[in-house]
Amino acid sequence: MKKYIVLAATLSLFSCKQEDVQLAKADVSVLADIQDHSPVYMFFRENEKDTVAEINRNNTIGTTNWIFNIDKRLPLHAIIPDLIKLQDKKKNGMHKKEGTINVFSYADSLHQNLAFLPFTDVQYFYDTEFSKFFIKKKAELYMPYNNFTINFRKDNTITIDGHEIDKEELAPYIQDFSDFMSEGKNTILHLNFDKHLTFNQYLQNKLMLWKITSDRIQISSFEFIYDETKLPECGCEL
Repeated sequence: MKKYIVLAATLSLFSCKQEDVQLAKADVSVLADIQDHSPVYMFFRENEKDTVAEINRNNTIGTTNWIFNIDKRLPLHAIIPDLIKLQDKKKNGMHKKEGTINVFSYADSLHQNLAFLPFTDVQYFYDTEFSKFFIKKKAELYMPYNNFTINFRKDNTITIDGHEIDKEELAPYIQDFSDFMSEGKNTILHLNFDKHLTFNQYLQNKLMLWKITSDRIQISSFEFIYDETKLPECGCEL
């Protein structure tokens, strides 16, 4: 197994080759300790045409928990296709072990340690899907719930059910709705991310909403990483 070193000054993580991965950071630890783990690294690389992820998973063991160490500068379109493949490889591998999990690593700036966000159950829809259309197709399934379509756009603005909202107001709005106007229904948050957002933006927004989850407020395990030019024409605000 690899040993991890977090440098407080740079909040970077190193592989045995001493190549650095600049980690996202946040002021909360979802998980603070992972036992029996092996690493996947996604390094930030630039070529003449695009930004790409260079993947190193040479030391992954299928029967362990996998820690995904992803450079915060990488755009989602450079990450998600490979992430989907790696999830599938671990889930369906010959030597898989029930109960193991996949987590993203990040730096907890409050406690100055490495922290982890599980994403084992997340199923990514890439490029051509958006939760608003998905919910409509699965109307009977989602009818018993209050469903919020939350869209993190490429200009770093946020909409909820097509209406722009300040980032600082998003969590209080959802909590107030769940507390006072949900008519007893549980609330599901359906997350959409423009594929040009960085991994840092993706993780920060996920952690922001994780803080308000409860028995009444849940984040859907289906996540939509979309290309706006490939979505169906709907004549509506996303």
